[in-house]
Amino acid sequence: MATEPQLAVVATEPAEGPPLVGILMGSQSDMDTMQGAAKELADRGIEHEVRVLSAHRQPDEVAEYARSARARGIRVLIAGAGLSAALPGVVAAHTELPVIGVPLSSRLSVAAGLDALLSVVQMPPGVPVAAVGLDNARNAGILAARIIDTSMPSGGRPTAVA
Repeated sequence: MATEPQLAVVATEPAEGPPLVGILMGSQSDMDTMQGAAKELADRGIEHEVRVLSAHRQPDEVAEYARSARARGIRVLIAGAGLSAALPGVVAAHTELPVIGVPLSSRLSVAAGLDALLSVVQMPPGVPVAAVGLDNARNAGILAARIIDTSMPSGGRPTAVA
């Protein structure tokens, strides 16, 4: 039985500056779906990075990634997860950056992805996570681009982080 990598740098788009969007997923098996967000950002010329980090198997690494994201130039985080879909909420608990959750269907889900959808949208007060439709990573990429566009004057690079 193959084990998943403890921390995988799956892809980093060639960039003129630091990535503006971090795309996370809990399992390498989520890559095909989450590529929708990466493709949308690449098509728009938005620098991004892709990581496989599990909220359950690597909680310390997820927390550190989320805490350090702003200092590394990240402006929006996209987190895809299935079943209990803990990853978006764990990420949001460790950052002030906008987090977009992508609920993912799974062959293991007895609820056909409804479990993931409900987990993403039912965050406790003070831990906001935006949610897109089931398996709709492309919409997460579009939403991330819109968030970046409204937060940056004239579409330029971000200014120094406070």
